Amino acid sequence: MQYKEVILLKCGEIVLKGLNRSKFEQKLMDDVRRRLSPIGTYSLVSRQSTIYVRPKDEASAAAIDKAFEAAKDVYGIAALCKAAECPKNTDEIFKILPEYCRNELAKAKTFKVNAKRSDKNFPLTSPELAALAGGVILSRFPRLKVDLDNPDVTVTIEIRETDAYIHANRIPGAGGMPLGSNGHALLLLSGGIDSPVAGHMIAKRGVSLTALHFESPPYTSPRAKQKVIDIARVMTKRCGNMKLIIVPVAKLQETLRAKCPSELFTVLFRRFMMRIACRIAEKEGIPALVTGESLGQVASQTMEALNATDAVVDRVVLRPLIGMDKEEIVTIARQTETFELSIQPYEDCCTIFTPKHPKTKPRIDKLLQSEANLNIDALCEEAISELEIIELP
Repeated sequence: MQYKEVILLKCGEIVLKGLNRSKFEQKLMDDVRRRLSPIGTYSLVSRQSTIYVRPKDEASAAAIDKAFEAAKDVYGIAALCKAAECPKNTDEIFKILPEYCRNELAKAKTFKVNAKRSDKNFPLTSPELAALAGGVILSRFPRLKVDLDNPDVTVTIEIRETDAYIHANRIPGAGGMPLGSNGHALLLLSGGIDSPVAGHMIAKRGVSLTALHFESPPYTSPRAKQKVIDIARVMTKRCGNMKLIIVPVAKLQETLRAKCPSELFTVLFRRFMMRIACRIAEKEGIPALVTGESLGQVASQTMEALNATDAVVDRVVLRPLIGMDKEEIVTIARQTETFELSIQPYEDCCTIFTPKHPKTKPRIDKLLQSEANLNIDALCEEAISELEIIELP
């Protein structure tokens, strides 16, 4: 039997694009190459809303299962499957079909066959090809029954321009838009559960990320810093290569504690974090910020508090979690493999000096009155002057 095993990646939303669709496809293929390059050498061809991934050598062919697992995490792919690529000849197709799909069919009780014929010169219509293929399967697996509504296994035969493709039970992909197709944003990344999820959700919309983390040594430990580095490194699997910027803010926090009302500390500190983020974003040429805020979850995430922090921001703030509850956020954190790292019990700068009774409905005039005694520019620049940059592949 003459066939090669390939991976078929079905494009998602980008199929709706117009004249600039090729740019989105190129972004998607670039990200697929990034994910597959540590595994093997593969050629990628985009045609008819499908990316064909073909091994270039025997070692890459042997690693195709690993390549398939890696492709599951690429944003922009609606569905994917491994397939047998063979000549558009019914004799070849019917020889390969029961063997290639043997594992799936052996475990099933019911099945159906879908046939898709984009090459209209192929001698059989799609219904005719499906009916004959079903007969071939039943002759090899006589205990199976046909179920057109809810089968255990769906076998698909695609007759394309140059070859035929046989596969069973394609699976959903990561969905969304290709990484980097919708710009760049600065993610405020803490050591908690929420902000990594926010990063993943905005990356799924095609946004590449730079991460900004605030640390407070000696109040926060080196292990707390390493925890955030580990989270960011896990995020690169789906979110692409990432620059992690770490800014120390212990002196800033000490100043706020000494000179400002304790009940306003949380919101005042949040305003400084946003100011620093905007200054770094400006230097990096980044037009948007991303935060993991969820409305009403903590004192700094009430409508009044969000208004107070946004008042010092000079660019759009993206809050993908704003209407989600904690259970929904945790579910995504588990799916994206950051949850177990996020729950490690190391300090976070946002928990340092937290007042017993933080103001949940801060007034802008009171905040401005407190900040009047501070040299805002000097405090921001002092923190930024000591930043550290870590490049995460």
